[in-house]
Amino acid sequence: MSEANIYFFSEDVEYEINNIDLYLVQISQIADKESVKIDLLSYIFCSDPYLLEINKKYLSHDYFTDIITFQSSEVKGVIGGDIFISIDRAKENAIDYKVDFKVEIKRLLIHGLMHLIGYNDGTAEEKLIMRQKEDYYLSLWPQDK
Repeated sequence: MSEANIYFFSEDVEYEINNIDLYLVQISQIADKESVKIDLLSYIFCSDPYLLEINKKYLSHDYFTDIITFQSSEVKGVIGGDIFISIDRAKENAIDYKVDFKVEIKRLLIHGLMHLIGYNDGTAEEKLIMRQKEDYYLSLWPQDK
């Protein structure tokens, strides 16, 4: 397994990963399966308003989103970056998709990682591939309490 620097932060929300070691192992294993090395990866949990401001400032988008990913590595086969996840959107997604909130958080963690690896979701075909990757890696993720 790749030795990775993976960190979790909360900006303007109270949210913590309970079983952080399991999450670190799973994210590292996904990177290994995708044949990439993680340099420095930060997951930042935040609110809708916080992420909206990032969306406006850096992407010129004026709408809520569940996740924004910023790549920091320019080295082929090495990924790194900041992945911002809206806890508000994750809660709504969990209700909309009828899944447990923790499952939705895991899906977003994987989704952001897939973006850093190079997968996109701009077209219907790309969305399908992304969803298949998310579902596959979620199926490998052990249950955590």
